[in-house]
Amino acid sequence: MLGREESNIYILEGSKESVIISGGLCVIVPEVLRQLKEFNINIASIKKLVILHSHFDHVGVVPYFKRTLVPGIELLGSARTWDLLSQDKALATINLFNKMTISRMNNSSGISIEDCQWAGDIKGSVLREGDEIDVGGLTLTVIETPGHSSCSISLYCPQLKALFPSDGVGIPFRGNIMPAGNSNFTLYQSNLERMKSYDANYVCADHYGYVSGDEAAGYMKDSIEAAARFRRHMEGVYEKKGNINETVRYLVAASLKAYPEYFLPKEILEGIYRQMVRHIAEKLEEQGCR
Repeated sequence: MLGREESNIYILEGSKESVIISGGLCVIVPEVLRQLKEFNINIASIKKLVILHSHFDHVGVVPYFKRTLVPGIELLGSARTWDLLSQDKALATINLFNKMTISRMNNSSGISIEDCQWAGDIKGSVLREGDEIDVGGLTLTVIETPGHSSCSISLYCPQLKALFPSDGVGIPFRGNIMPAGNSNFTLYQSNLERMKSYDANYVCADHYGYVSGDEAAGYMKDSIEAAARFRRHMEGVYEKKGNINETVRYLVAASLKAYPEYFLPKEILEGIYRQMVRHIAEKLEEQGCR
């Protein structure tokens, strides 16, 4: 695991090459460079970087790796990821959110938005359900897991029993599991049930580290339960408040009070909660609850 508490990426070293898994926040570039040196990792062996989804906090190191550190690196992601990363509006949002997060995290590492600026020059190859990445003695199997985002994929290494779900499962934070069904909470919950079948000694999250051993074995069950509780909570608040805007304001205020040190700025949290509440409201309407 490389990076820092708020943002992690992983390197899987096989006998023939290494692969970077996920792209993290742009502010972790200095830490990653230092860790690569400290861990004596052969940068020349890094042949691939897998983008697990296209949110700004999961693609931040990609431009630096591609343009500066390993220009020949092969970038991999879902078809939907490359569709989004080809859109000027999406790239502008990524760059804006990077700038906002650098400001919030009081970054003093010397990294600037220019070091990790996304533009139309970065392209990659498509991964689909069931594809395998062979790094020599270790393989990564692709699992399409939309729900957190429309473009989310996860990876599973059977030899290590290691699952790399990005934000496709709950985020481990301060002893809690924070559900992350941003774009489609129903689909997110469905994929949690699906991933329950994978035998995991390690669940490698993109924020706040990984869990292992007995904690990893029960993590999917705990994530399923946390998601169900949070959905009921959102439904209850929405039914009480009566509209999406008031529900979002309430949920964001409660989140900032409970977790003031969480890395995302208020403005980004508002967008996330708005996506989730809008979906919950639509489902309640379909069920005739309002």
